[in-house]
Amino acid sequence: MVNKLVIANLRHRPLRTILSAVAIGVQVTMVLTLVGVSRGMLADVANRSKGTGADILVKPPGSSPFGFSTNFPEKIIPFLRKQKHVTVATGTLVQPIGGLDSVTGINLAEFNSLSGGFRYLEGGPFKGPYEILVDEVYSRSNKKREGDAVNILGRDWRVSGVVESGKLSRMFVQLAVLQDLTANNGKVTVGYLKLDDPANTKAVIVSLKSQLTGYPIYSMEEFVSLISINNVAMLKNFIAVIITLGVLIGFLVVFLSMYTAVLERTREIGILKALGASPMFILGVLLRETFVLAVIGSVLGILFTYGTRLLITTFVPTMSQAIVPEWWPIAAGIALTGSMLGAIYPGLKAARQDAIEALTYD
Repeated sequence: MVNKLVIANLRHRPLRTILSAVAIGVQVTMVLTLVGVSRGMLADVANRSKGTGADILVKPPGSSPFGFSTNFPEKIIPFLRKQKHVTVATGTLVQPIGGLDSVTGINLAEFNSLSGGFRYLEGGPFKGPYEILVDEVYSRSNKKREGDAVNILGRDWRVSGVVESGKLSRMFVQLAVLQDLTANNGKVTVGYLKLDDPANTKAVIVSLKSQLTGYPIYSMEEFVSLISINNVAMLKNFIAVIITLGVLIGFLVVFLSMYTAVLERTREIGILKALGASPMFILGVLLRETFVLAVIGSVLGILFTYGTRLLITTFVPTMSQAIVPEWWPIAAGIALTGSMLGAIYPGLKAARQDAIEALTYD
């Protein structure tokens, strides 16, 4: 009986029901999209790191696993190359160019030996000092093809080739040229090592740490495992802020919806009380309506994330959004919490109404 009353109340005001559910759905979508983009971007970084074919990474002293603001002397690379079991060693220089974008300087011959070489979709290797390789994602999102100009670091670069994505970066230039332009002559940001047998990784890391005191040295497996939301403090804090906003939005949406509904249904509530309905019955009806709205909104929010992923893929291909089913119950719980909190005051107001006053309400 109560459930039929709840459904009838929601169907009686379809526009308000739809708008409330959509607003709750937007809240769920906001949380899931943020987590999905974070997870997708980090997974992309991990996959492109593995695409180098390296077994070990060496970073500058005092640097974080994900920091690219410090460099170390390039003369370390020949030293690394001479180590037992090391077959290839090369250094790269990473230069941020604004936003999430960066350009990577490489020694092309060494990088090809490390990674197995680029697969060219258009054009080919560098032919001159101010030429750039871009991956297919950058090419598509910026509409750049072989022979086009790309303006970065205050000058134009000719696109010598478009390569298949998945190897470290989206833009590559010659290492020596980038070092000269950025006043980083003789410096690199990361050293990559390929071994004769991955089984020797642990032994080589132990040996290197004993010789390069203070240098963070990671196996590729360890480095990739560190690429997670929990290990990126700023991202973790940002998600916490968005979740807090999500609860607040859910609270306000439901509060306004239920408060208005209580005012509109004052006479109905009076009739129910005159027929013997208890305050807890009235409160229970409104809370059940809120629960149904939150469930509908959560389902809509989950469905909306497939739409946001399509929009991001279409209009911002340099970003990627993962679908995160493990976060569905979390986002739904956030929506339900905010919604139920928002319904409590209107529900208590309805439950405390005097039957006679409610019946005479105009």
